Amino acid sequence: MTHTQKKCIAGIAILSFGCSVTPVANAMHIMEGYLPLTYCIAWGALCLPFLLAGLMKTKKSLREHPRSITLLAMAGAFIFVLSSLKIPSVTGSCSHMTGTGLGSILFGPAITSVLGLIVLIFQALLLAHGGVTTLGANTFSMGIAGPLLTFGLYKLSTKLGMKKALAAFLAAFLGDLFTYCVTSLQLALAHPSPTGGVLASAVKFLGVFAPTQVPIAFVEGLLTAALLLCLESFAKPELAAVGYQTEV
Repeated sequence: MTHTQKKCIAGIAILSFGCSVTPVANAMHIMEGYLPLTYCIAWGALCLPFLLAGLMKTKKSLREHPRSITLLAMAGAFIFVLSSLKIPSVTGSCSHMTGTGLGSILFGPAITSVLGLIVLIFQALLLAHGGVTTLGANTFSMGIAGPLLTFGLYKLSTKLGMKKALAAFLAAFLGDLFTYCVTSLQLALAHPSPTGGVLASAVKFLGVFAPTQVPIAFVEGLLTAALLLCLESFAKPELAAVGYQTEV
């Protein structure tokens, strides 16, 4: 292991430790019972096409490239750990990293939606983060909307000649923020402002999220880019198995 690689791993460890030192939060993604039943059903139905596509692509990927299961499990664990670190924010929700940027870059948004759903189920049942009734809304914002933007931005940035590490940082950073834009819209649709309606409510939610979410998203971008650099050094065969090009 070279000196540069050791410094890279040490930096990731320090950043991860710093992000984990947070107060205990009773807040969640969107908490149980915070959305009307009709909204819960609608968001769940909206997720179904993405999840079905993700299940088929996951099955195909594992069948054609068995070695990809290691990276798939790591991407899922990355989402679980980062999205479990909560900072209280808007009533009925919270600020936290999503962790979906890595999976989106390596596997695409469809497979990442399945990983996001699995993580959200475990968090709702085991950690009381989120809820069963709000599973569809949380899956759409964190597991579908954010990964779609991350994937699109990463592909566009690399095609325009941007360095892969910088492209990964930018895509993960903005994908995290977009997740919270969607969450704000979901909350605003369910709880519109009496004076300004949905738009005023969405602006209010975004304004409360922003002070905590912007720096959190910045850290997630750094972690995602750093982890990709480490994978390029230590897991080139596994990256090749999922079609990731390691050349800069």
